[in-house]
Amino acid sequence: MNLPSARLQYGALLGHGESLASSIMSKRAAEADVRAKSLLAWLQPREEEMAALLAELVAIPTENPPGNHYRACTELLEKRLRDCGLECERLEAGDSKEATADSPVCLIASYGRGDRVLYFHGHYDVVPAQSREQFQPRRKDHLLFGRGSGDMKGGIVAMLYAILALRDCGAALDGRIALTLVPNEETGGQGGSAWLAEQRRLGRGGVGVLLAEPTSGVVWNANRGAISLRVRVLGKSAHVGLQHQGENAFERMVQVVERLQELKREVEQRSTTFNVGADQARQSILMLGGQSGGGANFNVVPEECWFTIDRRINPEENLAEEKSKLIATLESCKRDGGRLEWEILQEGRSSACREEEALGEALARSVKAVTGKGARFEMCPGLLEIRFYAAQGVPAYAYGPGLLSVAHGPNEYVDLRNVVDCAAIYALAAIEMLTP
Repeated sequence: MNLPSARLQYGALLGHGESLASSIMSKRAAEADVRAKSLLAWLQPREEEMAALLAELVAIPTENPPGNHYRACTELLEKRLRDCGLECERLEAGDSKEATADSPVCLIASYGRGDRVLYFHGHYDVVPAQSREQFQPRRKDHLLFGRGSGDMKGGIVAMLYAILALRDCGAALDGRIALTLVPNEETGGQGGSAWLAEQRRLGRGGVGVLLAEPTSGVVWNANRGAISLRVRVLGKSAHVGLQHQGENAFERMVQVVERLQELKREVEQRSTTFNVGADQARQSILMLGGQSGGGANFNVVPEECWFTIDRRINPEENLAEEKSKLIATLESCKRDGGRLEWEILQEGRSSACREEEALGEALARSVKAVTGKGARFEMCPGLLEIRFYAAQGVPAYAYGPGLLSVAHGPNEYVDLRNVVDCAAIYALAAIEMLTP
């Protein structure tokens, strides 16, 4: 980047008691401050441009499940990427699982040249809306409301404009940025990041990954794993007056739940050592009955009842072991005469990266330079797609515009000033990681 930078002659300029390491850190912080001002000067006048693109994206109802309007969204994104002069590859994973859904499409846009790659990663699918009005984006001052504005189409816009800022401000990068946009994040990554990982298209040559999830102003350097199941307990229907001829699936389900509650008490004695947010708990999680149902009527012995299990696994735990314990509990109920079956709804590993990785430190300096506040590293309370990169040894962090507290809710919004700031932060981190 064509920006001024101070030069230190370490042997001559170190102050009394100042270490070489602290002097280098001070130099980097000073350079980041100068670069931040230049990037923000380019980005801030483009807030309305960014808002217009974000509004276009929000208006496309890419609800998942089932996976609607993926093609329309990726066509808009691909056109915009190509119009900006970026190389863009379109990858289709195959048929959708839902007859009403579009085939999942991944986009990988590239900026720069070289073998070293910094990945910018985002997903364009959104959770189902509470009302159709959520796909009619609306503005209130600097806030843009609508489904996906925070989670995470606002982050996608920030990453694209980070690349444009690097280009127009003359940054010289030794390596390239790969902007990877995927579907199906909200349902575990099949056809999206999981498929790209299977194809060995995720993380190749990676020096790090930045994920633009709405992190509420903190950096997520770890995430819980998950295994979620739906359990069906079977019985036999009968008229209430002849209940002795039936088999009550609800009462059998209660017995299964009681057995699972024993495992729940054991699981939730464990806690993580990672930093967590003030509104989170450190304990491992086993939630029963997030969804449940069954029975035909109040006067009929229920023939079938069902419920869900959501097991959230701390980074210190082993997914395979915890899955085995959960399945073993259900198997024991089956051996004791219960008629039940289950299906796995999602499965994902926990992951964690040290704060002290080069990208972690570069991101922290970038956050400080742009916002004036020190970066706080925490564990995400849910699954994150950083796990696919961390599994390959690529340091990965989430930091993005938006609030987790409003994501997925009826009044989801993003502050466009935060979108601008995040674009500057991503660009700064890229400069530090890919400077010749």
